[in-house]
Amino acid sequence: MSEIFKALADPTRRRVLQLLRERSMTAGELADHFSSSKATLSAHFSVLREAGLIAADKRGVTITYSLRLSVLEDALLAFAETFGFSLAGAKAPPKATPSGEGGR
Repeated sequence: MSEIFKALADPTRRRVLQLLRERSMTAGELADHFSSSKATLSAHFSVLREAGLIAADKRGVTITYSLRLSVLEDALLAFAETFGFSLAGAKAPPKATPSGEGGR
């Protein structure tokens, strides 16, 4: 999970994920949205791939990236559960104990 949060820590990588949420894109199409060099963007893509957040499909010299949303969802659910939130199944929060019970 630490690789996922490392990947999400960078605003450029978060923007890549936002763009891929709309549709799969080639590396060149993604590069058109940034002023960074292609080498810098390639490093960002690598971090996202290593974290499992994006998939890369290489055909010839063209690489098309797509979002792996399930990996991101799983990481966010695990993170929420670390703090006692149970989002899987959307359980209602526990009800407060009515006054008068428990010695109050």
